[in-house]
Amino acid sequence: MNLGMKKAKNYIMQQKKTYLFLIVLTIVSILAGVLFWFIISSEDKVLVKDQLTNFFISIKKGNDINYFSSFINSVVTNLGYILLMWLLGISIIGLPFILIMMAIKSFIVGFSISSIIASFSIKGIVGSIAYLFPHQFIFLLLLILLGFYATSFCVKLFKYLFLKQNINFKEAMRRYIKILGLSCLVGIILSLFETFISIYLIKLFTLII
Repeated sequence: MNLGMKKAKNYIMQQKKTYLFLIVLTIVSILAGVLFWFIISSEDKVLVKDQLTNFFISIKKGNDINYFSSFINSVVTNLGYILLMWLLGISIIGLPFILIMMAIKSFIVGFSISSIIASFSIKGIVGSIAYLFPHQFIFLLLLILLGFYATSFCVKLFKYLFLKQNINFKEAMRRYIKILGLSCLVGIILSLFETFISIYLIKLFTLII
């Protein structure tokens, strides 16, 4: 176990430029999502506020919450995102799409933060924390890790097929499959948190709005 962790750490350190690039991409995309609130029209802002208000009111009433259905939807969404990014990593043309997926997810998180705070003022800070923390931020960290391995595998595959470089492809694939398993497990745990704990936190937030 310790040997495996040490190998993973050494692997990441060897390609820290890629890792730093993905972190910067995530941060910039979150900031872009935050700033996007100030760009959209007044009509769109009203529409977003109404949708958020209706969402929080429905959670507050809690009459139509189907926890099992919510859990399944969350699992499908999380695992679908993970599997798609993983599959893009084993394709030659997948690299730009991996980056786009990471940017979109980060952008959505940033826009969610700004729209909730703008809709509920100071109370919106509590609302955004209840709505997004920690599962959405952990999921972003997971995507950074998965994106790192996906982009690295993409590059390895290109070198292996077209540049005929001597690469231990079997070992790289074995590591890549392990990352998929770990990512899916974390995705399911985050879905459990989102369904049963995050909704409870949101209910507490609705008591102050």
